[in-house]
Amino acid sequence: MIIYDLTCAEGHRFEGWFASASDFARQSEAAMVRCPLCNDVEVAIVPSARVQVGKYDPDRGDPDLAAATLPKPIPEAGEMMAGLPPELVRKLRDAVLATENVGRRFAEEARRIHYTEAPARPIRGQASASEAEALHDEGIEFAALPAFLTRESH
Repeated sequence: MIIYDLTCAEGHRFEGWFASASDFARQSEAAMVRCPLCNDVEVAIVPSARVQVGKYDPDRGDPDLAAATLPKPIPEAGEMMAGLPPELVRKLRDAVLATENVGRRFAEEARRIHYTEAPARPIRGQASASEAEALHDEGIEFAALPAFLTRESH
């Protein structure tokens, strides 16, 4: 599995997971890779902050390395994420954090709410892959949230 940092012609940055480099090329040529924000098919791979980059050593006199541009670091949660303005990211995170955190009891509590055994309310928590699959099979709606929205700041 290869994880690429991608950008569209509008400058939205997002992540894509592919089986291989040729899989990305095949999907890209078939217009299957699209920006999740604007649906643009003009998608390109951008340097990843996960890549280790060496420093320029003036004693070595390596002109290629000196001319190289370093990738932009991954933005913090308060900065622009996936093309979203910082104030929208903060509002989304505040809305998520205003929900009740039921932790590892998420699947159990989601079932209780779904079957009206507990009061309806917004909850969040963790579920294993098998618990999530079982909830889906039972027709219980839920969504996985990106870590930057669920991370509680201290």
